[in-house]
Amino acid sequence: MYQVHCLNQISSKGMDLLTQDYTQTPAAEEAQAILVRSAAMHDMAFSHELLAIARAGAGVNNIPLEKAAEQGVVVFNTPGANANSVVELCLCGMLLGSRDVVDGINWVQSIKDQDDIAKKVEKGKSKFAGHELAGKSLGVIGLGAVGGPVANAARRLGMTVYGCDPFISIDAAWHLDSHIIKVNSRDEIYQKCDMITLHTPLLPDTTKMINRESLGKMKDGVVILNFARDLLVDDEAMEEALRSGKVRRYITDFPNQKTASMAGVIAIPHLGASTQESEDKCAMMAVRQVMDYLENGNIVNSVNYPNCDMGICTKPGRLVILHRNIPNSLGQFTSAVAKRNINISDLMNRSRGAFACTILDLDTATPQELVEDLKTVDGVLRVRKIR
Repeated sequence: MYQVHCLNQISSKGMDLLTQDYTQTPAAEEAQAILVRSAAMHDMAFSHELLAIARAGAGVNNIPLEKAAEQGVVVFNTPGANANSVVELCLCGMLLGSRDVVDGINWVQSIKDQDDIAKKVEKGKSKFAGHELAGKSLGVIGLGAVGGPVANAARRLGMTVYGCDPFISIDAAWHLDSHIIKVNSRDEIYQKCDMITLHTPLLPDTTKMINRESLGKMKDGVVILNFARDLLVDDEAMEEALRSGKVRRYITDFPNQKTASMAGVIAIPHLGASTQESEDKCAMMAVRQVMDYLENGNIVNSVNYPNCDMGICTKPGRLVILHRNIPNSLGQFTSAVAKRNINISDLMNRSRGAFACTILDLDTATPQELVEDLKTVDGVLRVRKIR
């Protein structure tokens, strides 16, 4: 029986996938798996019982990944599960950025109690005139699960779309509209586009990528959208650009103390994944990944260990070894198995940075003595006997 603890409310569509082999526990220290959305875990102590953490969402800033890896705890996220919700909100942001809808709504509220409101609306609406999206150029930086569909949707709206993503996957590339213009550098996006939308992860190369230098390369009156990560944009530089007119609007899903009160900013309260459908999909994906790991030892969509998937366990024995990525680890594992005169029918070894995972399928049930032997190998962090 596996015990699961939820740090946040997790959609029932996900929790309903748990079989009779699972039970929910209110005590985190008793759980083999923790499901989380936004709760902060950096100060949380992990019990030895804990095998997996699943974030029902993409971002994992609230989880101590290195600490979890060191203790042999696999951390999962759910990339793409909330993509459609973010895509739709980004399209909404594009419309808000091209039409002065927000200021117009606020103005109507300011005169709503006046008897001649209809006349005033007809007289004053010109102050909120905007532009159509059709015929304008959109630059999409990052063409993954969100950026790709945004680019495709913009094409259908009649926009000229430029896309930049040096790490685009083959699958993502196949799903792109053939009329999207692929460029080799972000500078081409900056120079050519009326509107720019960001869909990249936060990396050393992308942190504050929208800064004084990049803003200086852009068209006057550009509209910038950020539905990816707050720190992709230098707020100080953005404030200057808005004040000067270089940027006409900045639409962000990540309000902070500065941007929330900045003129020219439309700050949305982090609603990208805030739909019922998104929460359902994220929960279902997180639960399925945890169940597959607990029952079969497979790692899919981990953020601190490599993906390592041997499918449903059908052999008499299976071992999962989480270990440091150091030379000759696999040789020591196979030697330990051979010493006990056990045949390895299949194996998989994958590494990711400092950590690695090895799955061994055996022709006999795994003896506990072998588990204990493997625990003594240098660099081993956890050994799990699946069968």
